[in-house]
Amino acid sequence: MQNPYVRLIFAFMVMLTLCLPASSAAQVSVGIAVAFAPPDLPVYEQPICPGEGYLWTPGYWAYDDDISDYYWVPGTWVLAPEVGFLWTPAYWAWGGRGFVFYEGFWGPVVGFYGGINYGYGYFGRGYEGGRWDGDRFFYNRSVNNVNVTIIHNVYNTTVVNQSNVTRVSYNGGNGGINERPRPEEEAAARARHLPPVPDQRQHVQAARSNQQLRASVNRGRPPIAATPKPGAFNERGVVGAREAGAIHNAPRENNANNVPRPPNAVHPKDLPRAERPGPPNTGNPKLDQKYQQQQEKLYAQQEKDRQKLQQQQEKEHQQLTRHNADEGRRQQVEQRHQHQTDQLQQRHSHQQQRMQEKQPEARPAPPREKEKH
Repeated sequence: MQNPYVRLIFAFMVMLTLCLPASSAAQVSVGIAVAFAPPDLPVYEQPICPGEGYLWTPGYWAYDDDISDYYWVPGTWVLAPEVGFLWTPAYWAWGGRGFVFYEGFWGPVVGFYGGINYGYGYFGRGYEGGRWDGDRFFYNRSVNNVNVTIIHNVYNTTVVNQSNVTRVSYNGGNGGINERPRPEEEAAARARHLPPVPDQRQHVQAARSNQQLRASVNRGRPPIAATPKPGAFNERGVVGAREAGAIHNAPRENNANNVPRPPNAVHPKDLPRAERPGPPNTGNPKLDQKYQQQQEKLYAQQEKDRQKLQQQQEKEHQQLTRHNADEGRRQQVEQRHQHQTDQLQQRHSHQQQRMQEKQPEARPAPPREKEKH
């Protein structure tokens, strides 16, 4: 049975994310919305850089729908897929009715990563840990653990990190980071870039299969917080967390009446079916029948509207697949679909409310006869 607090928004988006072409164009959500926030970031030391060309990719919390739990993906050093490319970290963001995951990517410019302070050069905006000079990457020793006897292309630039000292690991929502992408960060998301390399994919899968990295087990303090290379969980140089990140393992209540938010529906087929009230009992059969017919007509029209919008959206999905659309285009379409679905749901809700207001009052029950003595 599917976890009540998690819903797959669009299953094939996950497969598309795992099979993206070499040239992608925008950061994309992986396709799940979680009703409770990811844990805060743990505190850990950065392993020493294993060699030239390796760039630091910070650790983050991912989510496994099969076990309904967050798990820690250790920070690690990764070889850049191309000269001049930098890493934009993954991040979580409040999507209105759940926390949505945005996968990291490689590109010539660092894009938006939620304003999250991952440390070691990723302090919420851009990257202060190093820079490319020609075909060589130079490391900023003030924020990176580099052995200068092995790596000579280094420099020292002190970074004052005062804008964001919180360890909160998500953007928006209750208690989240209040940052929005700048124009240059949006431009970076639209520019050509690459998805995580195979070593990073394998690194994530290894973390997912390790029970000790689940938040429910480590309580926000993963024993493997960072590794010298992807997937090197048992090798020398692995470091554990020094301090745990706070766990947010209760479903969030996000309105004044403490009513849990419903799952976030992106497409009409995901909308819950409306509950139909029973027929009135006014004592006037013709009036009752008239209202019942109006009610059935409304529900039939709403179902027709739902199917029409669903068919329209499925047609657009087919066009995206046929034209091999990039991530940015897919994300824009999904956002538009969610907006359309929200509008449809609101319109139907108002129609049903007006219909109920027209419902004739039921005939009061006849008074009980007095018992004869």
